Amino acid sequence: MEIGIDSFAAWSVGADGQAATPADALQELIKRIVRAEEVGLDVFGIGEHHRAEFLDSAPAMILAAAASVTKKIKLTSAVTVLSAADPVRVFQQFATLDLLSGGRAEMVVGRGSFIESFPLFGLALEDYDSLFTEKLDLLLEIRDNERVWWEGKHNPPHRPALTGQGVYPRPTERPDGAKLPIWLGVGGTPQSFARAGALGLPLMVAIIGGETHRFRPLVDLYREAGRRAGFAEDALKVGVHALGYVAETSQQAADEFFPGYAKTFGQVGKERGWGGVTRGNFDRLLTPEGALLVGSAEQVADKILQHSEALGGVSRFTFQMDVGSLPHARLMRSIELIGEKVRPVVRRAKA
Repeated sequence: MEIGIDSFAAWSVGADGQAATPADALQELIKRIVRAEEVGLDVFGIGEHHRAEFLDSAPAMILAAAASVTKKIKLTSAVTVLSAADPVRVFQQFATLDLLSGGRAEMVVGRGSFIESFPLFGLALEDYDSLFTEKLDLLLEIRDNERVWWEGKHNPPHRPALTGQGVYPRPTERPDGAKLPIWLGVGGTPQSFARAGALGLPLMVAIIGGETHRFRPLVDLYREAGRRAGFAEDALKVGVHALGYVAETSQQAADEFFPGYAKTFGQVGKERGWGGVTRGNFDRLLTPEGALLVGSAEQVADKILQHSEALGGVSRFTFQMDVGSLPHARLMRSIELIGEKVRPVVRRAKA
């Protein structure tokens, strides 16, 4: 099982409670990626948002900067909002990242949980599903073929037809012949799970609330769709993207993570008409069945193993800490604890 970190490049706060400047925040993020590699973590992902509170509107740029100062850790998007992007440019960016990093680039593609990119890039919300389906089809065609013949429903104005043009550069040639990894990022829509299985793509499930075991029927749907499409079981990987934070004790982790969590989800709740965030609701998510990976290293390691079993086996867990609005030093310490105390326990248990 791989263990990693996902970041939305949120502006961290300093010990004085003041937000870092955008330049400082991005430099701190690169330091966290370097530290994640130093403590043995397997993967680091950068999201994509087009909101004031996040600095990740160009994730490939951040990952390229990280590639120049790391050697082993996998570098992935988390997720690329493919509905609002040109698959040709997305492929070119990540193929370039793959070359710069020596074959460490990956993509997680999805529709995203925010909609700011649609008006920003002149897209219609009623095309939310069809745009993603069409662009995923093109992205996979480009990955699998140097020259592409393709025409889409939304063409023009969004993506002109391709009539045999080559798309360059091509990614690193891997010794095992594997292609540039493209994971499908999903929330809770059955059609998305089935689509990933039918395409034989690894699945990254965002589980940010509720009880993790409730996703088992959807994961089973993914695996069944993959088997029916003729894909081997070992090709049907499942990853989990979860909100998480590790501190010296469970109480410390909860107390440090909750204020920022409540602020973030309180703001999102206002935008979407949800109820407020209470400490009681938060604490219920810290129970063994709850989705949050927040606690001591021992508690979180046990919870990862329990969640993996509940979902029928998980290949990758990634921690997303940005919603906690935590200072850089605390984020660094959490990464150290995940690498030095959580990952070894999980690896030994899964060996």
